[in-house]
Amino acid sequence: MPKVLFDISRIFIRGARFSPTGIDRVVVAYARWLLSRNDIELQPVLTFGGSLFGVSRHMLARTIQRNAAFSRQRNSADDISPAWVALQRALGSGADPVQPLRARPVTGQLPHRAKWYLGIVGRALVYLQPFRAAPGDVYINVSHTGLDQPGVLGRLAARGVAPVVMVHDLIPINFPEYCAPAAEGRHRRRAAEIIRHARLVITNSSTTADELVCYAKAVGGTAPPTQVAPLGVEGDFLTAPQAMASARPYFVSVGTIEARKNGAFLLAIWRELAERMGADAPRLVLVGRRGWENEAVIDHLQRSKAVIRLVHEVSDLSDRELARLVRGAAALLAPSFAEGFDLPVAEALALRTPVIASDIPVHRELAGDAATLIGPLDGPAWLSAIRAAATARPPAPAYAAPTWPAHFDLLERVLRPLIAA
Repeated sequence: MPKVLFDISRIFIRGARFSPTGIDRVVVAYARWLLSRNDIELQPVLTFGGSLFGVSRHMLARTIQRNAAFSRQRNSADDISPAWVALQRALGSGADPVQPLRARPVTGQLPHRAKWYLGIVGRALVYLQPFRAAPGDVYINVSHTGLDQPGVLGRLAARGVAPVVMVHDLIPINFPEYCAPAAEGRHRRRAAEIIRHARLVITNSSTTADELVCYAKAVGGTAPPTQVAPLGVEGDFLTAPQAMASARPYFVSVGTIEARKNGAFLLAIWRELAERMGADAPRLVLVGRRGWENEAVIDHLQRSKAVIRLVHEVSDLSDRELARLVRGAAALLAPSFAEGFDLPVAEALALRTPVIASDIPVHRELAGDAATLIGPLDGPAWLSAIRAAATARPPAPAYAAPTWPAHFDLLERVLRPLIAA
């Protein structure tokens, strides 16, 4: 029976703390799929210092079950998050809020984070086991985590292990100005390991695959065999949930608040809307945690009177709550400068919510004619499109959302020869 070494470093580090978003969702989806397979021998592993350490299959199953139970609880009608209650109150009132919704300051999270890091140390001492990969094993990493560590894929390949990795984007390389200073070097090390040693690369979009090919050529290499497999939309976005009720039209933007999401531009648009439309100006809900290089956004949220009056900022909504919020919006707004996939766009289109997004390659690939695409700095066009949608929500065309079953059906076909070999 073939042995699959599945790297769970990302969800091991986050432990029971996380409500999966972004890459976390991908790791959890793969874990569920691999745990359901009886035709492979699954060995969860962690990557530290370029070496692998084994973790019991039982520990992985328990982590996924605990997270699933947490998600079910959050998505039940009886468990409503405080953020959802506050948002219903804020959007349900026709009057401007005295106190707009804002994210919790980072300083208020420090005790929780300290407890979280201590938990990581405890789990490492309890669960880590010595482990050595054997020829014929297949190593799967779908999170980027650990791939920047020295020689991790090279050592596996030298032992006869077939490395299979997912590349989510090349944003730290192509757009380093939108990332933390150390991110570019870290991602270049990942890309070098992947180009030299991966037997198969999975990408979330053709855009990411093309960027990997171009980068490999630029550094004098050749991209490994690559399979495009779009990420799946979760079940809550494939149904027709009850829409959020609102006294006035509102728009939603979903994603970590960071420079590449172009949030400062969006808030400048909202200031212009406030000046032109007065009391009729729509509201905006920013959904996501605060990330890197977001000072311009925070300045707007804290100091612009027009923005303070009309914009709410929330995080930690359940999937069910987010689906209801997006379904009731006049449109989802995605003015990003760069994306590898952009799951919120697919989720909104699956809910038949209009989408106004930046005209970048991945949005053209993912949404095509189903969305209104505008240059990410074309202020007049964004202003006109938002005003029109606030006045009369446009009909959303039919959209075939990507699903996890389709993703894994495709993946099984490309992995089968590799595992059999």
